[in-house]
Amino acid sequence: MTKTATRRPEPKPYIMGIHAYVPGKSSGRDGRALVKLSANENPLGSSPAALEALANPRGAEAGAAPYPDPDSKDLRMALAELHGLDPARIACGTGSDELLNLAAQAFAGAGDEVMFSRHSFAVYDIAARRCGAVPVEVNDTNFTADVDALLAAVTESTRVVFLANPNNPTGTWLPPSEVERLHALLPEDVLLVIDEAYGEYLAPEFQRVGFGLAAQYENVLVTRTFSKIYGLAAERIGWATGAPHVIDALNRIRGPFNVTTGGQKAALTAVGDQDFVRASRDHNSAERTKFADAIAALGNHGLTCVPSEANFLLVRFEGDVTAEAALDALAGAGYAVRHLPAQGLPDALRITIGKSEDMEQVIATLRTLCGEAS
Repeated sequence: MTKTATRRPEPKPYIMGIHAYVPGKSSGRDGRALVKLSANENPLGSSPAALEALANPRGAEAGAAPYPDPDSKDLRMALAELHGLDPARIACGTGSDELLNLAAQAFAGAGDEVMFSRHSFAVYDIAARRCGAVPVEVNDTNFTADVDALLAAVTESTRVVFLANPNNPTGTWLPPSEVERLHALLPEDVLLVIDEAYGEYLAPEFQRVGFGLAAQYENVLVTRTFSKIYGLAAERIGWATGAPHVIDALNRIRGPFNVTTGGQKAALTAVGDQDFVRASRDHNSAERTKFADAIAALGNHGLTCVPSEANFLLVRFEGDVTAEAALDALAGAGYAVRHLPAQGLPDALRITIGKSEDMEQVIATLRTLCGEAS
């Protein structure tokens, strides 16, 4: 039999509409390794106790043959105790990214709409498209989610609303009253997913609004991660809390052994080391303030930064110095930062708050680029 045409399996059209997520760079154009201020990793590393747990997650006699606990029971119990939650209303995932994708998959599909604010996490668009839903990007105000704009964009097809709080890549946040207002005015059959990947960087008194809503209402899911303040990004551990039927839906479609034994043990130990969390938050707050002040001092050269509650600053270049020039200068000084033209921010760089000495070098580089004495 002669083949007259080449045939092959073809992906669904909505899959081909996805632009794959691009992680922060860690090397220059010449392949030279750079200090990574492009992925919002914790510059203090990980809790020493968590690292010790990673070194021997099972005990020497067990080896790597047994599957991990499929339900992450010990980790869920520890998270519940720390945050005053019901462990039965917690699900764990391979990073919070898995849980964000599962939320869209469980509650939206072909013809439905998944909504999020402009200049928010790139995974939301991917999560919508991978389940055949329509991503709906809503205008923000001053790089911050606009509650009124989000509510005005809701239609009968809206099924999921993603809210990053604090937001990535801008660092802005909505105070508890605005989060509560958004939820109160959404239809009851719309799932509000509050992505709190950077939640632990907020002052403790502002960290509980999502948990309160998730405990009280049927249409709220809160996601968190161990990749940021806990410094366990390599282990890919996330968790979510919400109403029983929401958690049940996530558990039905998540990977069956999705969090490794090492990841569970490290996260469990990290939860017990809240001194490390506080030290990380204090370091970030102090260095972020110094960095913001240094950028403000370069305002006459067109540099500004968006006020941030996360572990990074979005620096804008609106004068003679361009974001591209700053990107190259910082790479020349040994630093990788994040340029975001694909997210509608061609004039901006997202710069992770790093170690004190690294932030001093970043500031010196930008001052030199602007013609200022460093």
